[in-house]
Amino acid sequence: MIAIPYLTALTTFFSYVLLFAFGQIRDIFRKITGWYSSNNLQGYAPICLGLEDFYIRRLYLRIQDCFGRPISSAPDAWFDVVERYSNDNNKTLIRTSKISRCLNLGSYNYLGFAASDEYCTPRVIESMKKYSPSTCSSRVDAGTTSLHEELEKCVANFVGKPAAIVFGMGYVTNSAVLPVLMGKGGLIISDSLNHNSIVNGARGSGATVRVFQHNTPSHLEEVLREQIAEGQPRTHRPWKKIIVIVEGIYSMEGELCKLPEIIAICKKYKAYTYLDEAHSIGAVGKTGRGVCELLGVDPVDVDIMMGTFTKSFGSCGGYIAGSKELIQYLKYTCPAHLYATSLSPPAAEQIISAIKVILGEDGTSRGAQKLARIRENSNFFRSELQKMGFEVLGDNDSPVMPIMLYNPAKIPAFSRECLKQNVAVVTVAFPATPLLLARARICISASHTKEDLIQALEVISRVGDLVGIKYFPAEPKKQQEEEKMLKLE
Repeated sequence: MIAIPYLTALTTFFSYVLLFAFGQIRDIFRKITGWYSSNNLQGYAPICLGLEDFYIRRLYLRIQDCFGRPISSAPDAWFDVVERYSNDNNKTLIRTSKISRCLNLGSYNYLGFAASDEYCTPRVIESMKKYSPSTCSSRVDAGTTSLHEELEKCVANFVGKPAAIVFGMGYVTNSAVLPVLMGKGGLIISDSLNHNSIVNGARGSGATVRVFQHNTPSHLEEVLREQIAEGQPRTHRPWKKIIVIVEGIYSMEGELCKLPEIIAICKKYKAYTYLDEAHSIGAVGKTGRGVCELLGVDPVDVDIMMGTFTKSFGSCGGYIAGSKELIQYLKYTCPAHLYATSLSPPAAEQIISAIKVILGEDGTSRGAQKLARIRENSNFFRSELQKMGFEVLGDNDSPVMPIMLYNPAKIPAFSRECLKQNVAVVTVAFPATPLLLARARICISASHTKEDLIQALEVISRVGDLVGIKYFPAEPKKQQEEEKMLKLE
């Protein structure tokens, strides 16, 4: 859990109160002057009422230039960011023909496969010529190609499961599969910081949902014991089935899941384990097989393994891996398999080729080198940020490292100042995080060189001093330089 310094929490809360108060005053004046009302409704109720879009109008629009920045190149270590300007205080943004070459610290390009690759790219081009960009059909109609079948076998073998099923979108993998697996009379116990796709999937399932404290196995056991003792609401009958959902690496925290302890508890209480490896598969572990490999967990002990192809594999889509019976059941019942257009064949080929590179089946050691490089880059960058005095969340080996900003005024200030110095970062605020816990989320790639990382650290340090987000005392510069030289050697 994040312990917010008292003064920081007070000033952050006060900033939001001020924004809310002035926004309400401006809305009142709009109503008084009649500007707020529209003459084109013709009897219809407004689609967006005042309070429903208050956050967008009064907070988000002020800083929307920090989000959704268009790029005009592949999301490699460096990419081209299209410059924009506004003539109406950020209500609308107009693109220009100018671009800025920026160091990319925001994309999920963990292993560097998002850019052109000597092994993957030629095969992807050939697959597009053979199959076309889209199958224009669902998997159960005419949307299953030999590439889809090869991909499912490849994924199952890679994660250590008997079978797998792939989908065209990572978000849908969670939100469409969970309602199929669970229903009325079932119990879902979810980590409090699980991804929105898990939250929506759990809500849509009709099952009872309970939450345990983030990454706290002891509290998970308390919740399990209490719910098993009480049974279903009103009837107190035993639960039909119980499933515990966790993530391998939490996308907004950069933390590794305490998987061994959680699995032990699930086995003790006969609950199924559902592991979301969106950010960990391909990125951690000696051979890129995710948190199971990193933490020494046998994949057999994880009942349902979920992951996405958008991070480490430079493609799109997601997968579910498990027993043959489970996968067969999903192929008969899951709407994302029955009704959605199947994964694009070139995207499928990209994933297959990337996995072959990771496993060394391309005849080189590039995959092993990428895995070693992302681990070294991540640990180096994290340790240097901490030495500078930043509050950095997450664990070693994780390529996701949030830098806490807290105050709403520091969100656009940090983002804009970094961009001015040609470093592109992603800032995250409510509703993606709790209101008081705004942050900048740094994503490290194997394609970053040491020179790239040192340049980024210098820029972030300068901006951190300017914005005032170094919440801890920094190490002496002489000591930092000596340690940095040792690491580089």
